[in-house]
Amino acid sequence: MDVNEQNVNDVTESTVSMEEVSIESADVVETPEFEDFGSMTEGELVEKAKELMKSNPGSYASLRGKMDAIKYNFYKKVRAKNEALKQKFIEEGGLPEDFKSAENPLDTELKEILQNYKEKRTAEFQRAEAEKQRNLEEKKRILEDLKKILENNEEDFGKKIPQFQKLQQEWKSVGAVPQSETNTLWSAYQLCVENFYDNLKIDKELRDYDFRKNLEQKVALCEQAEALGNEKEVIAAFRKLQTLHDEWREVGPVSRENRESIWNRFKEASAVVNKRHREFFEKLRANEAENLKKKTALCEQIEGIDLSAINSFKEWQEKSDAILALQEDWKKIGFAPKKDNVAIYERFRASCDKFFKTKNEFFRNVKDQLSANLAKKIALCEKAEANMDSTDWKATSDLFVKLQQDWKQIGAVPKKQSDVVWKRFLAACDHFFAKKGEQYKSQRLEQDENLKKKKELVEKIKNLVIGEDHNASFNELKALIAEWNAVGHVPFKDKDKVYNAYKAAIDEKFDKLNVDKSNRRMDSFKANVQDLAEKGEQKINAERKKLMRQYEALCADITNYENNIGFFSASSKNAESLIKDMVNKIQKLKKERDMVVEKVKLLDEAVKKD
Repeated sequence: MDVNEQNVNDVTESTVSMEEVSIESADVVETPEFEDFGSMTEGELVEKAKELMKSNPGSYASLRGKMDAIKYNFYKKVRAKNEALKQKFIEEGGLPEDFKSAENPLDTELKEILQNYKEKRTAEFQRAEAEKQRNLEEKKRILEDLKKILENNEEDFGKKIPQFQKLQQEWKSVGAVPQSETNTLWSAYQLCVENFYDNLKIDKELRDYDFRKNLEQKVALCEQAEALGNEKEVIAAFRKLQTLHDEWREVGPVSRENRESIWNRFKEASAVVNKRHREFFEKLRANEAENLKKKTALCEQIEGIDLSAINSFKEWQEKSDAILALQEDWKKIGFAPKKDNVAIYERFRASCDKFFKTKNEFFRNVKDQLSANLAKKIALCEKAEANMDSTDWKATSDLFVKLQQDWKQIGAVPKKQSDVVWKRFLAACDHFFAKKGEQYKSQRLEQDENLKKKKELVEKIKNLVIGEDHNASFNELKALIAEWNAVGHVPFKDKDKVYNAYKAAIDEKFDKLNVDKSNRRMDSFKANVQDLAEKGEQKINAERKKLMRQYEALCADITNYENNIGFFSASSKNAESLIKDMVNKIQKLKKERDMVVEKVKLLDEAVKKD
């Protein structure tokens, strides 16, 4: 095989190898740079962003991962603070829709930095694209010049070699071109190189020298690629590998005996880096999938809470603590897959918002009920205060008992008002019952004195001697009875006992004096009037109504008997006897009626005294 045939084969095989390299690079997926700024404060993150902008002029595209990380961590902290403030606002009774986040001057400053970064990155990108376009035109020019050299068959060999080498150096010095044109340009350039080696009779020494220099460069690239296999930063290693592939494309062919081995070495080193890169993202995706499961479980846990079954402050507080704990668990879980991350966050946020909205409605309803209860209790306080100086002891005592019963029926009031309103109500009650107690204390002393007097009167009645002059004895007895009636109330526990002793004593004297029972009944009624007066005007009124019914019945009976007398004829058999009997009944009824009238008068007098 001659030298020209050898050159053609070398160039052809080299072209096949470079196509393999292009395929490997075409499969590369750009991966965002991760940066951990989680430990920094908001102010430190802003300062870091300023520092990056100052220290990287003209290379803003390389800042994308760091600036994204700063933005993410800054707003994560802002959201966390706002969530804490909002939670506190809701727990204090505020409505979620009424909550407003506090203005953050650092937020405005960071937005200005990010906007400046975005504008400069865009300008840098546009400059880079324009530069790539200029590089494309320059490489097209070089290709045209290479084609002219190949087409010029008249020029001698000595002149073409330096021209060709000069164009090769120019080609290498030209920067990147648009990605869509890379393979097309390289194929065209490689074809020119192949044609050059085919058409020109390069001597073996020059060709071997090129092969040797190219081999040295490719060995160095292999060593660098192999070192990337131990790089700690997997993503950084992967990116550096892409740069090495770009450099590999620019290196020319090597000799046939080294071509396959050097390519296999570089390919194996690349495979190690690519495998680590794949495994890194496979593990990342697995972690994200596991994170999605954990976050879904947290959502289901919150969604499974039966909000309708929570009916007390304690239960709401327990559930709120549980929700806050779940939110802390959520923060500890990493990202979910990108396609699910926003959706699962919105689901979690919605379930939390629903819980706290329902809690807020419960507290608002309870607050309204507490306010209504407070208004009712204040009304009871006002009523108690309006009556606490009353001296109508019986009626007012009944009123205060009713107010206290009503107080017990009313539910709770706002905690900060509970003691105040209770002390106000209690003060009014205590004021009244203290005055009543003082009054009853003086009454008890008076009643004890009255009991003593009545016992002495009982003894006087018992010791009254009925003489031959019954009228004189009766007058003495009536004087003692009048004196008895003039004495006021006695202690309730002694009332029946002393009255029974009094009744037995006067009955004994009435029997000896032959006093009729009607007078005795009237005397007994007078004593009963005192008891009724003690029980209040309501009891007196009830007794009066009863007597009035009795009065009306007696009047009706009297009228009926008087009418019946007219039906009898004096000549009728037994008429005289029947008429006499009816007249006696009418007289008894009238006497009974008159006694009822006297009783009514006694009741009316008792009401006037009170």
